[in-house]
Amino acid sequence: MSWKRKLYLYILLLVVLAFLSSCGSKSTSNESTNQTASPTTPAFGLPAGLVIPFEAAWVASGHADVNAAAFTHWNQGDPSVIPATCSRCHSSSGLEQYVKTGSTLDMPAPDGVIVCATCHNDAVDALTSVTFPSGKVVKDLGAEARCLSCHQGRESKTSVDAYIEMTVGAEAAPDVASPDLAFRNVHYFTAGAMMYASMVSGGYEYDGQVYDGKFTHIENMDTCLDCHDSHSLKVKISKCAECHENADSVDNLKNTRMLGSQVDYDGDGNRAEGIYFEIQGLQEELYQAIQSYGANINKVPIVYDPSTYPYFLIDSNGDGQVSKGEAVASNAYNKWTPRLVKAAYNYHFSIQDPGAFAHNAKYAIQLLYDSITDLNSVLPTPIDMSKAHRIDAGHFAGSSEVFRHWDATGEVDAACARCHTARGLPQYLKYGTNIGVNISDGLMCSTCHIMETFPTLRPVPSVTFPGGKMVSYGGKDVDGNFVEDPNNVCLLCHQGRESTTSVNARINGLEPNTIDPTLTFANVHNSAAGATEFGNDAQVGYQYPGMTYIGPNLTHPLNKCVQCHDNHSGELKTDLCAPCHPGNPSPRTIRYGTDNIDWNGNGNKSEPIKDEISMLQQALLAQILAYANANGEPIAYGSVNPYFTKDLNGNGVQDPDEAFLTNAYTAFTPNLMTAAYNYHFVLKEPGVYTHNPKYAIQLLIDSIAAIGGDISRYTRP
Repeated sequence: MSWKRKLYLYILLLVVLAFLSSCGSKSTSNESTNQTASPTTPAFGLPAGLVIPFEAAWVASGHADVNAAAFTHWNQGDPSVIPATCSRCHSSSGLEQYVKTGSTLDMPAPDGVIVCATCHNDAVDALTSVTFPSGKVVKDLGAEARCLSCHQGRESKTSVDAYIEMTVGAEAAPDVASPDLAFRNVHYFTAGAMMYASMVSGGYEYDGQVYDGKFTHIENMDTCLDCHDSHSLKVKISKCAECHENADSVDNLKNTRMLGSQVDYDGDGNRAEGIYFEIQGLQEELYQAIQSYGANINKVPIVYDPSTYPYFLIDSNGDGQVSKGEAVASNAYNKWTPRLVKAAYNYHFSIQDPGAFAHNAKYAIQLLYDSITDLNSVLPTPIDMSKAHRIDAGHFAGSSEVFRHWDATGEVDAACARCHTARGLPQYLKYGTNIGVNISDGLMCSTCHIMETFPTLRPVPSVTFPGGKMVSYGGKDVDGNFVEDPNNVCLLCHQGRESTTSVNARINGLEPNTIDPTLTFANVHNSAAGATEFGNDAQVGYQYPGMTYIGPNLTHPLNKCVQCHDNHSGELKTDLCAPCHPGNPSPRTIRYGTDNIDWNGNGNKSEPIKDEISMLQQALLAQILAYANANGEPIAYGSVNPYFTKDLNGNGVQDPDEAFLTNAYTAFTPNLMTAAYNYHFVLKEPGVYTHNPKYAIQLLIDSIAAIGGDISRYTRP
């Protein structure tokens, strides 16, 4: 039996007992006939004095505050009603009415506060999906569906765009004010819209930008009711303290910062402050931009007062503050442009969710950053954003293509889930196979760590690469068994998706220099750093028959992933390079080893190894273009899938009208395909000059030779 049903039965029992007690009193007391009806407990409609579960918690909550504006706003006039547009969340029976019928009705005011029956009834209990103001629907919800039904705001990217289009036209000049435009109020306590972010588009999302989806916290602390007591609404601070040091109060939570948030978002030089203060810094910068826009573009100064509707007011004396006499509704700001409507909406949206730092800090940051950037485009003195950051890099860049590619379907397919979701890697290690999972905003602590024994990393004795080769940073013991090493976790994803074996399977039996229209490009994928570092032991680069290749590049004193990279931000620990490479703290400027060999044949024996490789890359691409032209099917290379396309105009460059899937190159010979594979492999491994430069040089030189290039001036390691 569910706890809710037990609660219903318990309350029913109390009612029966109260009734029987009342009957007994009437039959034994002559005074009882003169008593008035007993006062009742508002939440249950039961006689006072009964002990009701959760009553004390509920009474102290905002849901029970009979004097709050949320429940008294309509207590004026005769008769007074709660309008249908508001009754769903501002009356005792509105939510049930809405869930049952799909529509809202006017309700008599006052209609009480949020009581037990508001959230605990058959209709609301069965609720599993919620439609947000944007029209987007979040499905497969649990009990938090009732919370999201109200804490979602009343506007969205969709409604703001529709309002602007309806009022001044979609093509209206962004900086021309209209007396018909006004501020759009998202409403307040919009936690659900902030949490679900781009999945529901509650913020104003600028065209051309990509935004984080739902903020995914750790397991069992990922929904409204995981983090808030359902009756008192208080944050379960003791649960926060299990992971967040010194998180002994809601105020102290503001000082927390996840290890996946390693950049300085507001550009103030402080990367250690709580994420709350990063948001606050961007809010201050956006407010400066809004005020500058009002004064310099609109020529009407503007101020903001969070306690005075409609919030944005005319700064009549131009002092930048809300002065006496300005904080009145009749002083509403009245010179709105489309650009200002959008920025002001986002500023107010970020303010109206006081828990934005916990609900979805990065979504709030993106909205604020983009609003500042948009206003900056026309301000005479733009806000300095040169040191600010919109997103994190790498593993925690939730709005990047590597995590947002699957937004249209809502699920990352099995072939990609291991490395492009937070839960894919644990699933792979648990079941030994890839499993499709829901999209996520970057990786989580639990992706790589065992949370029960945090910070213990998930054990990975060895890693199998795409071609079937097995390696381990720990090497093998005396019995030939692989030894576990923490850095193996990195190899599970940074290994590529093709190999010499898989490429050979594609070209099996084909003539090396004969075009075969069934032969397609093999995409090794991005950032296959582990594949490069282990070289011949992994064989992810295409290794030509009869040639020998360098194995693992593990002789350097710093030869493992987290020795050179911060394990959370991914940043290079360049300070560790200085002791051996004085004056050259960046690996990009370092010459590999102590050799004095001109690998690329340009006569320079002292240039950084990165430059040696770069020139060989250029030579290989030039030879690829020449080889394709000689075979009568010009080819072009670009930065997005399918990478190699038909060069329709023969200019040697992939033009915008050539960069699409249906224009994929279809005239590969085996030799051209392998050369193209190696070019792409080396190019898509941005640290190849550090991870295993000599292996990269071998692949590039051999590829040039395979398609008829002159390699006599090169030196092959």
